[in-house]
Amino acid sequence: MWQNDDLPFGRRRPRGSIWLPTIVSLVLQVPVAAVTFHVALGASALPAIAVLLGIGSSFALLARRRYPGPTVVAAGLLSASAIAFGAGPPLAAVPLAIAVVSGILHAARIWVWSTLAGVALVVPTVAYAATQTQLASIRPLAVALVLCFFVGFGEVFRNRRERFREVSRSIAARRRSEAEAERLRIARELHDVLAHSLSQISVQAGVGLHLFDAQPEQARHSLEAIRLTSGQALEEVRGVLGFLRQEGAVPGDEAARSPAPDLSRLPDLVGTYTASGLDVTLDTRIDVDPSRPVQLAVYRIVQEALTNVRRHATASTATVSITVDGAGCRLVIVDDGRAQDATVQPGRGITGMRERAELLGGTLATSLRAGGGFVVEAELPSHPAPRRAPSGDEVRR
Repeated sequence: MWQNDDLPFGRRRPRGSIWLPTIVSLVLQVPVAAVTFHVALGASALPAIAVLLGIGSSFALLARRRYPGPTVVAAGLLSASAIAFGAGPPLAAVPLAIAVVSGILHAARIWVWSTLAGVALVVPTVAYAATQTQLASIRPLAVALVLCFFVGFGEVFRNRRERFREVSRSIAARRRSEAEAERLRIARELHDVLAHSLSQISVQAGVGLHLFDAQPEQARHSLEAIRLTSGQALEEVRGVLGFLRQEGAVPGDEAARSPAPDLSRLPDLVGTYTASGLDVTLDTRIDVDPSRPVQLAVYRIVQEALTNVRRHATASTATVSITVDGAGCRLVIVDDGRAQDATVQPGRGITGMRERAELLGGTLATSLRAGGGFVVEAELPSHPAPRRAPSGDEVRR
């Protein structure tokens, strides 16, 4: 049974449509029935009875959606006598044709072909035996041939409906995948922004609390750093969530179109870590301007890597090397701290950095440095080709 969403092109089935085929077949049969009754007056009652049965087959169509197979058989049995013995055109075959198409659409092929076989083989034999006229046997054969055309029509329409359903499922799956990929992208952005900013605020708050009594001026600097860091974090969070604004956003609202971080903001980023006590050296060799997505990915990877250095590695120095040329973009972050055991599963930060690189067609690897320290290496194309939206399975992997 079709649902509204399964109808081609999303059309909804009109109310009362279940009665429409019955009404149409009755409108076509009633005039013929009147003529048949008039001719049958004073003669054989067989044609009149046959026409009444044919009219009854129209009402069998009311069950075609719930019971498509039995409806075909019922329509065939009720209309068979009218087809064989009726006068004029065999309009009693109209409800049978409708039942045949409905049966094909609802996968009741065995019922349909069994009924057509009966109309083509059994009905002509019985009709000839009852009337001894060739016309009574030829009419059912002709009707059976015409009904074969309706079988083909039903198959064509059924295939069209199945293709529509498949396309609808594919579109729905792609939309779910795109939505899931977008949620993951937002989660990565928020993680990078908040992890960096909250880590900075935590360090500066600790320094300020420690120096509050002995060196109030230094504590004041720490509070000022907290104010600046929180302001930058708020601006970046607004930029990340800006896409959620609807088309009716207030024109000129800077929050909705806050620029994403790029390579030009790396010195400021490094400066925030230097101010918190981590000696960071930035070495950049840029021969080709990479695309905006690559610049954002490099910025976030550097941000996450330095945040991990300060939080987990107890390092005093770190070096960030960035090389961009025709071959692509190479990024290396090295620290002198105490790295985690290699057997420890990577956290969300490393996973997020790797996802960023892979989404742009690049790679990211981490390793322990001989003599102590941790190394993060990423290679990205400077101008990645557009990629298709990942499937649901790829996103969840």
